[in-house]
This record gives sequence, structure tokens and C-alpha cells, in this order.
Amino acid sequence: MMNSLSHESNALREKLLSLLAAKAYKYGDFTLSSGVKSNHYVNCKPLSLSGFGLKLLSEALLERVESKSVAVAGLTLGADPLVSGVAMYAALSGRPLDALIVRKEPKGHGTGQWLEGPLPPSGSWITVLEDVVTSGGSALKAVIQLRNAGYLIDKIVTIVDRQEGGKLAMKKEAIELISLFSLEEIVAKSQRLS
Repeated sequence: MMNSLSHESNALREKLLSLLAAKAYKYGDFTLSSGVKSNHYVNCKPLSLSGFGLKLLSEALLERVESKSVAVAGLTLGADPLVSGVAMYAALSGRPLDALIVRKEPKGHGTGQWLEGPLPPSGSWITVLEDVVTSGGSALKAVIQLRNAGYLIDKIVTIVDRQEGGKLAMKKEAIELISLFSLEEIVAKSQRLS
């Protein structure tokens, strides 16, 4: 992946990798949201909820959003800053791109909708964003709701792929998983920083 990126993109990637290893990664004894036990925990929110971190992430994620996409979307809560940041960064770059947030449950009042944001016409292409993919369940939940609303999705872009089945789960749904980083890269960088 790095060979196809420009020098600026390589510098951005290295900066993000260092920040993720220092601020998002922890080694210990953890239970993941899937219920699986792991020695590795990645929480991207300390980076995605900081101004500087979100700027870097938005730039890197936008590079991988398909040109045919009219919006980026993701499941609340992890994807909320990502879709907002990428839409803002796109606007600053002169690219029209909206953000959609997919609820975990339909809204309990009013219209009872699953999606928040400026809804594009049915049949529009959307790229799904995710912070961390393990089994792929959260991102696929977003895909299901978006497809049910009539949107087309064939790509999910994540910050971190934990390499624990998410890519295969996406492939079964005819979706390509693009990751900025693998868990393996972040662990190796964290060990070098220690």
C-alpha cells in the first residue's frame, strides 16, 4: 500500500502510526465489544476526538473514499467524528461529500429513522467509515441499514484492522475492506516506542 502513496502521504501515515501507537493502543487483559478476550486494545477516540488527530485521520481517510461516493457514513459512536471530519476536510478541499450517522437502534420518537444527516437520493454510492474492525459486525450493521435505505456500498475504510475475520466477513457481503493500519503494525510501532 505504501508504494502507491506520495511522499506527503507516507509522512502522514508515519505520523498517524506513531500517534495511534502512543495514544490509542494498550497492552494488557481486555474483553472486546465482541466478547472476545485479547491482550491488545485499540481505542481511536483519543485521536479522533482531538483537533489535530482528527485533521490527520480525515486527510488519510478521504484519500481512500471512492470518487463516486456522495457521502461517508458510519455507525455511532466510533464513526461519528470520522464521518464529520472527512466531510469537513472534503469541503475544505473543494469536494462535495456529506456525512451520515447510522444509529444502533431506530430513533425512539419523531420519524423513527435509522439515519441522520443530509440523505442523498436512493441509489447513491456511500463509503462506510469505521475506527476499528475486529469481526466487522459494527460496520456491517451500518451497511445493512444503508442498503435498506436504498444506498450502494462496496467499500469500508477503517483506521485499524485487527485482522480477526473482519475482512472475510466484508468479502462475503461483496465489500472491500481498506485499512489505514493493521493491528500488527501498531503493536510493532508501540514496541519500538517503548
